[in-house]
Amino acid sequence: MDINRRDFFKLAGATAVAAAGGLAFTGGTDKNIVHAQAPVVGSKLVKSGSESAAKVYFTKKIDAEHLIALYKRVNESIFGKVGIKLHTGEKNGPNILPRDMVQKFQAQIPNSNIIETNTMYLGDRYTTEGHLETLKVNGWTFCDVDIMDRDGGVAFPVNGGKHLKEVEMGKNLLNYDSIVVLTHFKGHLMGGYGGSLKNIAIGMASGQMGKRQVHGYTKGTNMPPTGEDWAHNMPLQDEFMELMADSGKATCDHFGKRIVFLNVMRRMSVDCDCAGTSAAEPTMADIGMVASTDILAIDQACVDMVYAAKDSKDLRERIESRHGLHQLAAMAELKMGNPHYELISID
Repeated sequence: MDINRRDFFKLAGATAVAAAGGLAFTGGTDKNIVHAQAPVVGSKLVKSGSESAAKVYFTKKIDAEHLIALYKRVNESIFGKVGIKLHTGEKNGPNILPRDMVQKFQAQIPNSNIIETNTMYLGDRYTTEGHLETLKVNGWTFCDVDIMDRDGGVAFPVNGGKHLKEVEMGKNLLNYDSIVVLTHFKGHLMGGYGGSLKNIAIGMASGQMGKRQVHGYTKGTNMPPTGEDWAHNMPLQDEFMELMADSGKATCDHFGKRIVFLNVMRRMSVDCDCAGTSAAEPTMADIGMVASTDILAIDQACVDMVYAAKDSKDLRERIESRHGLHQLAAMAELKMGNPHYELISID
């Protein structure tokens, strides 16, 4: 990854003003789990039994057995050819999801395979050839991995988007009936955090065109972008979060009920898996895993659990310095999901 890009965002994070507000409402669930709320207007963890809340299933245990159990709570509308969208990472990345866990999970989903796209930045996955080699290095060899933009892209409409009218996804996405979004929840260099929204908004977009649109890279002409482009030719903070929401909405609208979300909260570095071996070592403990049919509710729940954790200072600073909480507000404005959720333990 471009070192100038990383240095720029380190500087930005050190000088940005943190988001306003402190911890707000806390609420219990049927399993007496209590989590503080992130400072996001409209967010609310409700008591069990509420008909107006989205269901988010939770386990403290991070293994294949519990990942499969979570999936079975939300997979009612999943059928046909299934794409499992996950971040397969740069070479030898220390924080990517455990391959053995994902292998056992994928084996339980008939007619499924992993789906990915190439990157916009210059790295191990910038070209299809390099991407295929990186998949081998990282151990993603137990099933087919479809690099969806290897043969180009296809425009998906963004209905009612804040900035985009359409976004180009990997062409092969049209070959799938259903999508399982399996996300390593962690920090992110530009987004503050990377949850289910980031996984589909950037991760589904084609490397050469769609990711330009999601990053708002309309002023620069270099491909891949240079350090100067990342610093000056892309919108940051609120507008970037809104662009991600626009892109995520296009995919959610296309699949409707045939898309579900699982977030794994382990090895939560402040850096994304796209940072590879240069990712910062996590400074907080693992939390667990969650699943939902609601993209806003699941990311909201994960952010809330981060804010409730006593050892999450570094990740909270990363989120706030990038205005990452605006991802949640933007999804709510686009009516992509419900910020009110019931957290249901399966332990």
